[in-house]
Amino acid sequence: MYRTKIYFLIAFGVAPIVSGAIIGTNISALPVTAKRVAGLPVEQQPAWKKYLERSERQLREDQSFLANELRKHGLKESLPAPKGQRESRLSLRQSAEWYGQPEALRIADIVVSFQTPAGGWSKGVDNTKHRRAPGGQFYGDLSVMRLGKSDDAPPTISEWNYNGTFDNSAMTTQLRYLAKVSGTVEAKRGQPYRAAFMRGMDYIFAAHYPNGGWPQVWPLQGGYNDAITYNDDAMLNTIQLLSEVAKGESEFSFVPKPTRERAAKSVQRGIECILKSQIVVKGRRTVWCQQHDALTLEPTSARNYEMPSQCDSESARLMMFLMRLPDPDTKIITSIHAAAAWFEKTKLLGVECKVLGEEGKKLIPSPGAGPIWARYYEIGSDRPIFGDRDKTIHDDMNDLSKERRNGYGWFNDTPQQALEEYALWKKTHPPATRQKEARL
Repeated sequence: MYRTKIYFLIAFGVAPIVSGAIIGTNISALPVTAKRVAGLPVEQQPAWKKYLERSERQLREDQSFLANELRKHGLKESLPAPKGQRESRLSLRQSAEWYGQPEALRIADIVVSFQTPAGGWSKGVDNTKHRRAPGGQFYGDLSVMRLGKSDDAPPTISEWNYNGTFDNSAMTTQLRYLAKVSGTVEAKRGQPYRAAFMRGMDYIFAAHYPNGGWPQVWPLQGGYNDAITYNDDAMLNTIQLLSEVAKGESEFSFVPKPTRERAAKSVQRGIECILKSQIVVKGRRTVWCQQHDALTLEPTSARNYEMPSQCDSESARLMMFLMRLPDPDTKIITSIHAAAAWFEKTKLLGVECKVLGEEGKKLIPSPGAGPIWARYYEIGSDRPIFGDRDKTIHDDMNDLSKERRNGYGWFNDTPQQALEEYALWKKTHPPATRQKEARL
C-alpha cells in the first residue's frame, strides 16, 4: 500500500497554511518506461518488461494497420470520425427486444467498425451516425478539447491519438452493448458481435498491469495516461464488467468458461491493487487519488489542475464497490472502515458552492448547508486544495482563475451516499482491532 512520507512535501513545496495562499506547483506524471522498470526490484522486472514489449508491439501493429489503409485507398491523411458528446453514450437500458431490432443492429455494426486493431475502442465517437470508413480515425476530438497551450498532455502520435481507452466509459459501454445484441439475435447474425466482444476481452487482459491496475490508454502512450486510473471510474467500470462476465449470467452467458475464469482472476488482481494503492498517512489508511503511478502506486497528477491528492468522488465509489463485495476479508473490511472515517473527518458543513452572477462559482458561507466535500484534499493535512491551468495549487477555490473556477466540479456530495450505505454495512462488519489493522 502507498504510505505518505516526505514525498508530498517535496513535490508540492507546502507553504504555511494561510487562507488564499499558493501552496505549491503540480508535478507532471511519469510514464512507464524501460528505464523506470529497470529500477524495480529484480523479481518484478520480467513481468513489466514483457508488458512493455506487448504494448510497443501492439502500437506498431496499430499504426501499420492505419498506414496500410491510407496507402490502399490513396489517402494522404485519415478521415475524421463522427464526433459525439460524452452524454451520447450507447443505450444500455432498452428492453431486451429492442436489441434485436434493425436500429439496434445498425448501431452494433457501427460499434464493430470502430473497434481498434488492438481490440479496444476510443472515446468521443458518435456510434449512431455511420460506420468507420477505410482510412478513418477511431477517435473523436473530445480527448484534446479544452486543453490550453500550457496544459500537460500525453505525447501524441500522428493519426493515432487515444486509440483504445478506458476513459469516459469507453470499452465497457461498447462491450455491454454488443453483449446485449448478441444475446437477442440468432446465432449467425450475432457472430460478428460476439467475435468483437471476445477481442475486447483480450484487449482488457492485454492492458492489465502486472500489479492489477489498468492504464487510461492502451497501448501505452506516455504521460498521465499510463497511470492507474480511478478517475471517472475507468478502472472500476472495468472491474465491474469483468465481475459480471465471470458469472456468465444473462447477456454474458455466451462467454466461454476459460474467459470467464480469466475474468474472475483479473477481478481479484484489480481488488488487490485497489487495496494496495489506498493512501496511508501516519499508519492509517485514508482514501485514493484519481490516478496512481503504475509502478510505485504513489498518487500522481493528470492534467495541470489535477494534482496528487486524496480524491472524494472516485474514492466514495471505490468504497461502495468494496462494500458490495460478498464475504469481504479483513483487508477489505479495514479499508472500508478507514475510508468512512476519513470522509467523516473531511466533510464540510455550513458552506456551499454557488454561481454568483458574473463572478461565477464561489464558495460561500451558508448556515445549515452540507455536508459537501472538496474534489481534492492535501495528503497529510486533509485541507481542500485546488489546481489552476498554470499548475499552481491553491488552498482557496475563490483564488483560481475564472476559467478554471467555473470549468470544473470542485465540490460535491458523492461521499454522503457512501456513508449512508456504510451506516447499514457496518452493522454486520465490525472493524478489525487496531493490532490486526497494523499488520495489514
